[in-house]
Amino acid sequence: MRQKRHKSKSFRRGATLAAAVVLTVAVAAGCTAGGEAPKPAAAQEQTIKTVKVQKITKQSIGDPLEQVADVVAATQLDVVAKAGGEIKEIVKKRGDQVTAGEVLLRLDTVDAQLQKEKVALQLYSSQDALNKAKQDLANSKTEMANSVKKMEQALLDVTKAYNKAKNDYDQGLISKPQLDQAETAWKNQTMDLDLLKQRQKTLETSDNLSALETQVQSASLSMKELDRSLENLEVKAPVSGVLTELPLVVGQTIQPGMKVGHLQQMDPILIKANLTENSANLVRGKTELVYYVAGSTEKSKAPIKYLSGSMDAQSKSYELELEVANTDGKLKPGTKVQIQLTSEQEQIVVTVPTLTVVREGGDSFVFVLAGDTVEKRKVQLGRLNEMNQEVISGVKEGEQLVVSGQNQLKDKEKVQLAESK
Repeated sequence: MRQKRHKSKSFRRGATLAAAVVLTVAVAAGCTAGGEAPKPAAAQEQTIKTVKVQKITKQSIGDPLEQVADVVAATQLDVVAKAGGEIKEIVKKRGDQVTAGEVLLRLDTVDAQLQKEKVALQLYSSQDALNKAKQDLANSKTEMANSVKKMEQALLDVTKAYNKAKNDYDQGLISKPQLDQAETAWKNQTMDLDLLKQRQKTLETSDNLSALETQVQSASLSMKELDRSLENLEVKAPVSGVLTELPLVVGQTIQPGMKVGHLQQMDPILIKANLTENSANLVRGKTELVYYVAGSTEKSKAPIKYLSGSMDAQSKSYELELEVANTDGKLKPGTKVQIQLTSEQEQIVVTVPTLTVVREGGDSFVFVLAGDTVEKRKVQLGRLNEMNQEVISGVKEGEQLVVSGQNQLKDKEKVQLAESK
């Protein structure tokens, strides 16, 4: 009995071993016929990369961009003497604030006054002669007009006598010589009247006063010139500003056209800066900029007076001018101020973490999640602030930015999000 049971167990172990061999052969045959066996589902899931994303947002890239600028006088003019002479009085001194038209110094007026009196006498004499000539002319015209009237009346009388003589001759009351005598008298009177009227016309149209009028005009012009010369003996400020130069002393003789001082206009005053091309582009299109004195917390706005459209060939920069009202005189030429090329709002821009940017050659890219795939976006980068980079173009606020594993990704590759912890 024991021997039968032992044989039975040995048979079962042999059958099991045989079945295992058959199964191994079958599997091997299947692999040979159909290629590699399919991988398990877990192995397939491991080929899809896992990434982390965050929303693209706007944030401040830093403080407003600033530029150092110079305060300069809006206008700088040399004070030039229009007349010459000896300085009798200096009214203002160097450093004084003056207004346009205010007297700075006075020259000696004695010679000019004497010349003016002389010309005044000439003017009076010429005017008097002209007035007398006008009166004489008026009287002559009146006398001539009266003579013409008398002659016309006489002609009427002679005409009546001539007409009567013709009637009497026709009636036989007078002889032919008497008629001829009446006719001759009428003709002579007519001719005399015509000659008198011609003389009257000549008197009315002739310009007998032109020479005297020219004398009066010449004397009047000389008087005006002397009045102007007397005015020029007071040297006045051409514009309002600060008198920065006045190197003169009383008793000194100056010549016409000589520089006697220098003025700087302080109100308004200019703020000037030389900008790079990038800085100039930040300013274009704006009408005003913020400025402040270094070390001060008080900020003000000033209108842009000028921004050059082309780069200066020598300085390789663009000239910027701000015009500032300076009634209180706080801004002084030669001082420095800070101007803000951008505002606080302009500093709030679309940014991405610097580490998310993939660089290939000279180009920059980021990956953005769209559904379950990623898009490779070429971006134009701007300013850098610590770990954040401004993006000028390529992405927009609210999109999902890949922030991990981006260096191993390809465009349009399918990904899965990492589980948030």
